[in-house]
Amino acid sequence: MDSIKYETEINSSKSLNELTEIEIRFLGRNGEINKLLSEIKKIPNEEKKEYGQKVNKLKLSVEKLITEKKKKLENIKSDVFFDKTMPGKAYPKGSLHIVSHAIEEITKIFEKISFIRVSYPEVDWEYGAFESLNMPADHPARDDVETSFIDAPVHLKLGKMVLTPHTSNGQNREMKRVGRPPIRMINISKCYRPNWDATHTPMFHQFEGLCVDKDITIANLKGTLDYFAEKYFGEGTKTRLRPHHFQFTEPSFEVDTTCNICGGTGLVENPQGGQSQKDHPKGVQCKVCKSGWLELGGCGMVHPNVLKEGGIDAKKYSGWAFGFGIERVIMMKYGLDDIRNYYSGDIRFLEQF
Repeated sequence: MDSIKYETEINSSKSLNELTEIEIRFLGRNGEINKLLSEIKKIPNEEKKEYGQKVNKLKLSVEKLITEKKKKLENIKSDVFFDKTMPGKAYPKGSLHIVSHAIEEITKIFEKISFIRVSYPEVDWEYGAFESLNMPADHPARDDVETSFIDAPVHLKLGKMVLTPHTSNGQNREMKRVGRPPIRMINISKCYRPNWDATHTPMFHQFEGLCVDKDITIANLKGTLDYFAEKYFGEGTKTRLRPHHFQFTEPSFEVDTTCNICGGTGLVENPQGGQSQKDHPKGVQCKVCKSGWLELGGCGMVHPNVLKEGGIDAKKYSGWAFGFGIERVIMMKYGLDDIRNYYSGDIRFLEQF
């Protein structure tokens, strides 16, 4: 048991990493000193006591040498110049997801005109998702190709359980909750439909506007849509209504807004892809809208049957409603072309917003 050997090697170490390796080799579980201790079973009984004392003495000596050497190495000043006045390393900051940020922004826009933010269940009965909205049993939206049904016992009055395909199920609940108009609701929640492509995901977010009071007209609806479009997409954004059909509104409309990429002209300057401005003096077709307008979603005057189902006197009160996709309005605002990027987990995409 030559302690000089251990002392020489420990004192010759020039870095903490090197010393750590030596410590493991000497004092580790499979180190040299433990091997010496394991040899005690081969020593004659009368010599075991003396042998054990020598090994323990060696172990204590090695531990002391390593501790002293470690202190010396820690106190050695580095030759590398370090400027303490330099700013520290900046680490990336976390932020809200692009969808969460849009939800907050939309909520604030409508709260400024006295709308109350609510969030109704993502799991509902057929009654809440369809029947309370004037949708008959044979309506295509109630097919399992369009709606995700839950494998659960069927309710005798409310029907099957579903993952809500839209936020319109909040209309009936809000009418019954408030009881008596005026009602100004903005319902933001997750929705589910079995679709997956560049413009659809199985889970998405919608925001539903509902306004019920005396003497509510289409003019009130149009004014609210114009207000939202300017606040969210930017000043100068215009809206238009196109006749459409929905079971829960009458009359019903599709809402379009002017494209904020081309300014509603349908043409963009400085075209790319080999097309020159000389060939197209007025610009080339906008790749985002192609016409100057982008479809926002559906809206209309609340159907009298829907008002009655919510306990509202349809002869005394009227109202309007709309439902737009959160992911959809983000795509329109920034000119994005694939909704799936939101949930890809690609930090390079998310850091842009």
